[in-house]
Amino acid sequence: MAISPAGVRPEPGSFRDPANRVFHVGDDVLRGLDAQAAEHWRALAGTEFFTSLLAAGKVCGTESVEPARVPGDTRWATVLRHERIPFVSHPYEWSFGMLRDAALLHLEILRAALPAGFTTKDGSAYNLQWRGSEPVFIDVGSFEPVRDGEPWAGYRQFCQTMLYPLLLTAHLGVDFQPWLRARVDGIEADAVRPLFRGFRRLLPGVPAHLHLHAAMQNRHAEATTTDVRAQLRAAGYSRELALATVRGIEKLVRRLDRPPAASHWADYQRTCGYSEQDRAGKEQFVTVALADGHRPRLVLDLGANDGRYARLAARYADQVVAVEQDPAVVDTLYRALRAEGERRILPLVMDLADPSPGGGWRGVERASFADRAGADVVLALAVVHHLAIGRNVPLPEVVAWLADLCAPGARIVVEFVHPEDPMARRLLANKPEGLFPDYRRAEFERLLAQRCHIARREELPSGTRTLYTAVVGG
Repeated sequence: MAISPAGVRPEPGSFRDPANRVFHVGDDVLRGLDAQAAEHWRALAGTEFFTSLLAAGKVCGTESVEPARVPGDTRWATVLRHERIPFVSHPYEWSFGMLRDAALLHLEILRAALPAGFTTKDGSAYNLQWRGSEPVFIDVGSFEPVRDGEPWAGYRQFCQTMLYPLLLTAHLGVDFQPWLRARVDGIEADAVRPLFRGFRRLLPGVPAHLHLHAAMQNRHAEATTTDVRAQLRAAGYSRELALATVRGIEKLVRRLDRPPAASHWADYQRTCGYSEQDRAGKEQFVTVALADGHRPRLVLDLGANDGRYARLAARYADQVVAVEQDPAVVDTLYRALRAEGERRILPLVMDLADPSPGGGWRGVERASFADRAGADVVLALAVVHHLAIGRNVPLPEVVAWLADLCAPGARIVVEFVHPEDPMARRLLANKPEGLFPDYRRAEFERLLAQRCHIARREELPSGTRTLYTAVVGG
């Protein structure tokens, strides 16, 4: 991310709307508004629906500040300051329940805005983020006065980044995450239609929002936006009809569900082979590592499974990001956290051997996982052997990656599973003999010591697993 001489860092994901732009100045998140956007903001800020959404935490905290807060840039008529989201995530890192709840919040906000004379000109899933398990709408610049006779401008984006992914998983059992990761603008209707043929054409939401929508897009492919709006006004399209449409979509999304299926990883705590002594020793070691030193701002729990250690970390940290590969396991964890009102743990779907890359325009519009990390503590418990043996990632690469996820002076709490451990032997049994001659405890310690100061080590009672607390750069 380029930094101007004045120390202003434009947000790479905020450039598509010329009327407003997000910047980072120190720890502040600022949004510059041009003259028209500033006028819309003043009208919006005076409405009851918007102040109610702010008070309920459904829209990110926002206040006006002096335009000089964006130094060296005089084009903005008004500057807003937003609350900083603890960890920015991408929709393809969310579970089904997370995407559905984010979609419902977007629709709830739109349903509240329309009677007050406002709409949202965008419908992207990227306009929402998370405070733990609570979704929050962040694109305040998306609000604009509604014009009678015009459809919701964000409908197509909403379908492509929210509704179609939900239909894929709810109706077909297809994980939507790889589809969304492949395209920052979401899934085109024509890419999904072939999957909904025969009786599937009649599944809830498919006839109107997929097939009819795609047909209308194709029919009006040569028409301008102005032409389409004129046709809708002539046909009597009204604000009331727009509100009824939003309510219908909201009802549909509430009906869509895909309860998490049984999974090998869902019951990992019972099947992983830990003895009670090992489990108790591991929890005590992690507790000491978390409580030692300053309170962590951000903890990454890599390979979080059911969230056992993420919950432990949340007692000592401001924010925990719990990363797990299995979407069903993440969804189970999310639904539990959501029911509890837990706002310190954010569960994410991610393959640690293929972490989220940079994406979108020039590969920086959506930051990679590594660029977003900067953790104060990284928990890598029962992860190294899965990467090094299960996924053939060289041990030096694993250690370097863990260190690169950390802020300077951060702590890594890592578990090394010895080659003779039952789980390691099971993984090695599926590999050619002699493929991993360097997978040894002494070599792991040597590599760790190159990047970190090993502050503490402890062998678990089983004798086949060792835990380390290492300080990066120490």
